[in-house]
This record gives sequence, structure tokens and C-alpha cells, in this order.
Amino acid sequence: MQRRKLEELSLMDDFLFNAMLTHPETGEKFTNKILKLLFNREFKNLKISAQKVYAGMNTDLRGARLDVCIEGDCVSLEGDEIPSVYDVEPDQNNKAKDIAVFPRRSRFYHAIIDSRSLKSGEDFGKLKQVYVIFICNYDPFGYDRVLYTIKNRCLEEPEMEYDDGVETIVLYTKGTKGTISEELRQFLNYMENTDQNNAVNEDLKDIQKMVDVVKRDGEVSLQYMKSFEHDQLMYEEGRLAEIKNTEREKKRADMAQSRIKELEAELKKYREKPTA
Repeated sequence: MQRRKLEELSLMDDFLFNAMLTHPETGEKFTNKILKLLFNREFKNLKISAQKVYAGMNTDLRGARLDVCIEGDCVSLEGDEIPSVYDVEPDQNNKAKDIAVFPRRSRFYHAIIDSRSLKSGEDFGKLKQVYVIFICNYDPFGYDRVLYTIKNRCLEEPEMEYDDGVETIVLYTKGTKGTISEELRQFLNYMENTDQNNAVNEDLKDIQKMVDVVKRDGEVSLQYMKSFEHDQLMYEEGRLAEIKNTEREKKRADMAQSRIKELEAELKKYREKPTA
């Protein structure tokens, strides 16, 4: 497992993206710029949690680690101010098995957030608006769209409003179909190619300055080294488990082959046995 230098990371890399959002000098400004690009409005009173971990309800149930969870902003619904949660996930999991379960992963993230949104006895109207936002360098659905906005709806009455506060937004960095602002399209390209040459507008130039600040921070460099060591350990443990599984399967296959040969030998003896 080869470690890339911190200077080589793009914003599609979880580590740099999380570092940008939680860094004391860049976090709030970077967060606001991203959300403004996505939703075309200003945001305020945001609380940012990088790689927020939601444990399972008990040890037998799976939890989730959300890359960036942003809380505090409110959406106005029929006169009520409803708090919102924005889970932002740079996603490079382009393996076939990951793509196949993409919708269910999104469903799980929504469910995990919802399960922590209400206190005992609280009204369902207090449930937060939840936006799970994936920024992908691959197309999880295969329609070459730059933007997929996914909501629940009624199949029999497609025009019927069904506002359950759940929305999944998928941005494909290379998508050619669909209409988004030129600024957002430039940002998606910059997410993959994070350097001075691709900082082609004022917002991206500001973000590039923030990236430079974060990459030069000694504390961030130390955190990156520690995260790599942790990932390396997990990788080696995974390789070791894989080797053990392979050895176990080979042993089973050898035993099965040996048993087949024994049965073939017994069958041959039976066939060669003289009849009375």
C-alpha cells in the first residue's frame, strides 16, 4: 500500500476534504462555499462534524461513519423552522459490488441520521430535513448525468407532493447531461483536479488558498501520517485474513480432492471385483 504525499491529494480524498472542513482557519468558509454552490443560497449557524461516527443500537447492529455531517441550518416549512443535516460524501468507491448497493447505502445513512434525530416523546414534525450528498468520480447509475436528485414519491400519483424531509443528491464530476451552474461544474472538476490551474474563478481561487493553508499545516501533516499508518495496519490485517481464508479454502479443496480419489479407488475395486 503506497502512501501519496499530502501535497498530491485532491478534494476527492476523504482526508483532505475532512481536514478542510474542520480546520480552524478554513472550515466555516469552505463549508459555506460548498453549500452555496450546491443550493444557491447563504447558510448560517452551521455545526460541522468530520467523519462523525454513529454506533449501532447494540453490538450486533452496524453503525456508520459519515464523512462530513453539517448541522444547524434551518429550512422553513409552513412557518416552522426545521433544522437540517447535510451529510457530504466524496465517493470514489467505483467497484461493481459497491455500485450495486449504492441506493441501499444512501438509505442506511438516512436511517442512521433519522434514528438520532428525535428524543423520546418528540413529535415526528421535529424530524430534521436530511440531505445526503455524494460527490462521485464515477457514474453510479449509468445515465451520464452530472446531477441526480433523488426523493421518495408515490408511483400511482407521481405529481403528488410527498415531503418526508429525505433527499439524496448525487453529483458525477464527469457527467455531461443535465443543467447546473457553470460555477458548480467548475467546482466538480476542481474536486478531482485540486490545483492552481483549475482554480478558474474567484471562489475556487479562495478555496485553493485554503487548500494551501491546510496542506502546509504541520498538525494536518501529522494527522495524515497517523491516518496512513492506521489504514496500513487495517490493510495488512485484511491481507493476513485473506491469506488465511485462502489457505483454509485450499485445505478444504485438497481434502475434497483426496476424498474424491478415495471414492474413485473404492469404485474401481468394486467394479473389478469378480462376480459369482
